[in-house]
Amino acid sequence: MKPTNLPTRRQFLKATGVSIALPLLESRLPANEAASSPRRMVCIGNEFGMYPGDFWPKTVGRNYEVTPLLKPLESHRADFTLFSHLDHGVKGGHFAIHAFLTGVKSTDAKGMPDGGISLDQRAAEFVGSRTRFPSLTIGSEDGLHGGCMMCWTRTGTRIPPIPGPRELFRQLFVNDDPQAKRLAKVRIERNESILDAVLGDAKSLQQRVSRTDQQKLDEYFAAVRDVETKLGFDRQWQNVPKPSVAMLEPQNEGLAKDLPRIYDLIVLALQTDSTRVATLEVGGSFAARDIGINDGYHGLSHHGHVQEKLKKLVQIERYQVEQFARFVDQLKAIREPHTNGTLLDSTMALFGSGMGNGNAHTNGDLPVVLAGGGFRHGELKEYPKDSNRRVPLSNLYVSMLQQFGVETDRFGKSTGTLRGLETV
Repeated sequence: MKPTNLPTRRQFLKATGVSIALPLLESRLPANEAASSPRRMVCIGNEFGMYPGDFWPKTVGRNYEVTPLLKPLESHRADFTLFSHLDHGVKGGHFAIHAFLTGVKSTDAKGMPDGGISLDQRAAEFVGSRTRFPSLTIGSEDGLHGGCMMCWTRTGTRIPPIPGPRELFRQLFVNDDPQAKRLAKVRIERNESILDAVLGDAKSLQQRVSRTDQQKLDEYFAAVRDVETKLGFDRQWQNVPKPSVAMLEPQNEGLAKDLPRIYDLIVLALQTDSTRVATLEVGGSFAARDIGINDGYHGLSHHGHVQEKLKKLVQIERYQVEQFARFVDQLKAIREPHTNGTLLDSTMALFGSGMGNGNAHTNGDLPVVLAGGGFRHGELKEYPKDSNRRVPLSNLYVSMLQQFGVETDRFGKSTGTLRGLETV
C-alpha cells in the first residue's frame, strides 16, 4: 500500500523554498480567458492637453483628414478611434486634470457610489493577484499643482508613480537577494500585526461614536482593506521569481528622454504578464530642452496664439504622439502565443489628457484616442456638442471596463456605455 504521509513532489519543493516561474500558458488561464488573450489596459495622459487647432480634424467619420498631431499615427489609422466632444463636465483648469481617469473631481468623490476610483484601479481590482503587479503607475511627482495625478483608489488615496525607467526595471525584473527577501517577509508580518492592532482598537469604538465619526471609521476600514489586500499580494508573490528579459537596466535621463524606454518596459511588463494594467503620467517635469526646445512646456501651453510659441508647443506634443505611435507599433508586432492575434488586439491603449485647452484652462472637449483592445476602429466619432446633450467620457470608460471583463454598468458620472463603439 502506498504511504499517505509522504510529502508530494510539489510539497517538497515548496518546503525547500524552490519555486519556478512558468510562462503564460493557455491551459493555465481561467476558463473565461482560455479562448482568448487576457485583457490588458494602458492609460497615457499628459498635463497640458493637445493644441486643438492641430489635433482635431474638421471632418468626421472614416475619411477624416490627418492633422499635424495625428500624423505619427497615420499608419495605424485602422487601429484607433478618435472621440470628439467627450469630457467629464468639470471645471478648474489645472486643478481638474486629476479627474481624467476618475470622471469626478476629488472634492466630489465622497458622494459617488465608488468614490473617486480611477479607471486603471477599477481594472486592477478585477485583475487582483493574477499578476505580480495588479497595476503599474509611472510618471513623476513634479509638475504644476502636483502633476497629472491620474491614479486614485476608492478611498481617495493617490497612487504614487514610479519615477523612472530604472526603478520600473528593478521592480519588474530584478529579484531581491535572500537578505532582502527575509527583510521583506519581516516587513509584511510586522505590518499585518500593526493592522490587526489598530483595527481592533477602531472596532472597539464603533458602538460609541457619532454618525459623523462612524463615517470616518468606515472610510478608515476601507483604507485598511486596501492595505490588507496589498499585503496579501506581496506575500503571495514573495517566492515567485521575476521573469528574465534581454534588456540592460536603463538609466534615468529625464522624462522626455525616458519616454521610449518607459514604453519599452510597459510592453515587456504586458508580454511577461507581470501586469495587465499600466498608467503613464506625462507631467510638467517633461523637459522640452531634452528634445531641443529651450522654452518651458507649461509656459508654451499658455501660447496666447503666438505662432512661434505654438510651433514649439506642437513640436512637444507631436513628440509625445510619436512615442505613443511607436508603442502601438510594438504591441502590433508581438504575436500572442495562444491566439492568432497580437498584443495590440488584447490591449486597450488610451491616450489623452484631462486638459482640453491649456491656453484657455478649459477641461472640455478632451483629446481622446483609443487604440486596440478588440474594438472596431478607424474613424472619428462625433458626439453632441450642446451642453444639455453632452455624452460623458465616463461612458467610454464603462465600455472599456466591460471589454476588460468587469461586470459593471456605471463609472463616475456615466449614463451608460458609449453609443457607436463596437467590438470586433
